[in-house]
Amino acid sequence: MRRADRLFQIIQILRRGRRPVTGAALAQELEVSLRTLYRDMADLIAQRVPIRGEAGVGYVLDDGFDMPPLMLTAEELEATLLGAQWVSSRGDPDLARAAHDLVAKIAQVIPENLRPFISSSPLTASRRPDAACDALDMSQLRAALREERKVALDYRDEGGTVTARVIWPVTVGYFDTVRVICAWCELRADFRNFRTDRVVGARFLTDRYPRPRSQLWAQWRKSFPREYDHTKGGISERPDVRR
Repeated sequence: MRRADRLFQIIQILRRGRRPVTGAALAQELEVSLRTLYRDMADLIAQRVPIRGEAGVGYVLDDGFDMPPLMLTAEELEATLLGAQWVSSRGDPDLARAAHDLVAKIAQVIPENLRPFISSSPLTASRRPDAACDALDMSQLRAALREERKVALDYRDEGGTVTARVIWPVTVGYFDTVRVICAWCELRADFRNFRTDRVVGARFLTDRYPRPRSQLWAQWRKSFPREYDHTKGGISERPDVRR
């Protein structure tokens, strides 16, 4: 790795971390010695990059540090393109269109040497032929999530029983073949998961959640510890665990 790329990568590692990162952890990820790492950190600080370090704790990057957002490495571009392909092949039409628009915007601003990755990416994500169809408007559901508005559902469980629910959507899990709405259910007074292909009917209400979604998200993570992977930030596909 070129030294300039290594300095950029140090900033990226600190930007993505929520806690201080030790010099040993940085050196291990960058595959350099601690001596080299300390020299790089000294150079970054000398260039007025707002990095703070404390012995025995680690390094942190102060909030508000601005850096050109699209100084992408080849691996970061590949990850972005693969993610966009996955979304365009498994998302609803609006989300797929947004993925295509994102790639088009990136293509306009990345360096010339990276543009071949756009037209001939070495990684692909194909569509699953057995993917279930969403039975509600996913763009409206995402809007309800952003605006913290309730949704009224007529929902059919795996046994075929249909019940009317008013839910407070917390998040949507996108899987290879299905989408799962994780939400607070007013009928059960608890969190429940709902597969989007089992929705019989949906009405998007103007009523807002009585609590912020961020609080519901934290509470949901505690309620479903086995379904949430804290290391990957994702959920497992277990709809209708509790009806």
